[in-house]
Amino acid sequence: MRIPLSPDAYPHILTRVKEAGFTVFESVDYDMNIIGERNPHGEPDRFDDWIHVCFLEGGSWQWHAYKCTTDAGLYYLRNGNTAILIHNRQYRGAYMLGLHRGQYEALVQRGNEVCVWRDRNADNVHDYGQNEECGYFGINIHRASRIVASQSVDQYSAGCQVIQDPDEYAHFIALCKLQPQHTGYDKFSYTLLMGE
Repeated sequence: MRIPLSPDAYPHILTRVKEAGFTVFESVDYDMNIIGERNPHGEPDRFDDWIHVCFLEGGSWQWHAYKCTTDAGLYYLRNGNTAILIHNRQYRGAYMLGLHRGQYEALVQRGNEVCVWRDRNADNVHDYGQNEECGYFGINIHRASRIVASQSVDQYSAGCQVIQDPDEYAHFIALCKLQPQHTGYDKFSYTLLMGE
């Protein structure tokens, strides 16, 4: 979904990134700012979060947003030791274009480490703030179903950031490809914020 902006407008989500003390990439066109926004009142198995993509094009800001989940589905919550990507962090240079599970294009964790909380009690609730680990866990940014907009997260996320609609996901990947094509930068940073 494209969010309309006047030519001189600045995306509010980028103001929030700056207020959180993180970097906004704004020196060249097509340097992608990818921001996850976790719903503070989110429910397990729901696509109730957002991924925002903001970038300069011809000196004007472009802003797109996609419904997603930033949390694991109930299938994995019930099994315990579930990875939850830690919010209010910026994961600089953590992602590159590649194949999710060797099957389709995604942003895959091939750069720097990311940090997760491990939810170990299998109580169907996402527990934040405990059992922090940093490393390479395959916390990718990918889609759910390849055919329809999925209504339930289920097994689509074991901790990955997952876009709900396959058509919107295709648009997201097309935007990501603009970065290496125009800037030569092949690594992507991801900022995950807790929503307001």
